[in-house]
Amino acid sequence: MPRKKILLTEGSSLTARETLTALASCGYEVHVLTCARLPLCRFSRWRSKTVRTVDANEQPLAYLRHVARLVEDEGYAAVLPTHEQAWLLAEGASLLPAEAPVAIASAEAFRRAQSKVGFAELSDELGLPQPAWRLLDEEGARLLFPFWVKAEFGTAGRSTRRVADEAQIRAAAAELSSGGGRLMAQEEAPGSYGQVAGLFDHGRLAAVHTTVQTGVGAGNSAAARRSVDFPETRRHIEAVGERLRWHGPLTLDFLHVDGHPRYLECNPRMVEPGNAAAAGVNFPALLVELSSKGRLNGGLRVGAAGVETRSLQALLLGAAESSGTRRAVLRTLRRYAGGKGGAEVLTPVRADPPSLVPLAVVLARLLADPRSMAGIAAGAVRDYSVRPDAIEKLRAVIAEGA
Repeated sequence: MPRKKILLTEGSSLTARETLTALASCGYEVHVLTCARLPLCRFSRWRSKTVRTVDANEQPLAYLRHVARLVEDEGYAAVLPTHEQAWLLAEGASLLPAEAPVAIASAEAFRRAQSKVGFAELSDELGLPQPAWRLLDEEGARLLFPFWVKAEFGTAGRSTRRVADEAQIRAAAAELSSGGGRLMAQEEAPGSYGQVAGLFDHGRLAAVHTTVQTGVGAGNSAAARRSVDFPETRRHIEAVGERLRWHGPLTLDFLHVDGHPRYLECNPRMVEPGNAAAAGVNFPALLVELSSKGRLNGGLRVGAAGVETRSLQALLLGAAESSGTRRAVLRTLRRYAGGKGGAEVLTPVRADPPSLVPLAVVLARLLADPRSMAGIAAGAVRDYSVRPDAIEKLRAVIAEGA
């Protein structure tokens, strides 16, 4: 009996690579769509096929037409948007086959959740805790320094700037406004970083998992995680999904003190599912089921607390970014290479030997020049992200054809 075929919408992000790890035991034939010549997912024995495509930012319509053609020709059991291609597929849903096996929320829901300003407004409506905020050009009480200036759209921690005086505000505004959209100011809040991830079946929360950061990656991401039991985060993400009638994966970023969160932003997609899979909630496998069947049966699935995982490659990049020294990179390698920090979910070399290649390349580049971290991260973000101007291009084309 032939294996079910799955399509990942990109192959350069950490989420896409962890998705391969999570799907390893499921027996699927996984195809990876990518515009990159050597994406991270290329180096895995669990990747069955790499399919080259156009850059979705430069040619969003051609990208969607390629996805539609692959769905018709290959008979995929599921299409898994592993990064911001989810937004692109939501906006271009009319261009996909009517029965395309993809679990995706409405374009209207995406427009609200993808926007940092839109999510702050939604949090106010729902009464979710968040640091005080206002639009940057809005009249009224000023926030106390230091605070954060945030672009409305952006990913991988690249669209926020911490400011401590008026000159830094002007510099941040000039830099971040180039991408269009509104700018917001948000107070700096105490606490430890975490995420709560949910999977929704037409507004019903079907699975949920909460983690806190135990190791720092590039852009202050969670390169090592520990699963936790925070009842408040489950209630809060359920309220967001119900209000938006969300369909598919959704992730909220927060800072917490003693398990009480304050929310920073929403990622309307799946984010690095390795820890959840290790804790008993395999979001990629559940998303395949939801995408292929259109529903998820059973009660709420909740990830077990106390499970630790790490992503060594991401930890090395974080060490280079924070310190800029070879010593810090080597110290991080020694600390985690022996197994500290839990199971490896990004490059599990013993189970997936080809994953050693990108890990070794990144380590060599960082030891040669720790400052190369910026180029490594920027290249990956360029390959997996979808910019707001690409969404606007697509909307314009669809409007012209309406």
